[in-house]
Amino acid sequence: MNKERIFRILTFIFMVLTFIGAGYVIFNKGQINAGYAVVPSLFCAIFSQLAVYEKFKKEKNK
Repeated sequence: MNKERIFRILTFIFMVLTFIGAGYVIFNKGQINAGYAVVPSLFCAIFSQLAVYEKFKKEKNK
């Protein structure tokens, strides 16, 4: 598997974890830390940018 595909898969996993964390915060009426949703969303953004970087790097080398 190439790096871009791995980063896309990790982006999807962390996106799902973000929604699960947000649902957990909403379910508990905001009484718990919002970090359950924020931390996975940061990783989602990081892996998304890495996937885009790998795609453009691959196209540049053609």
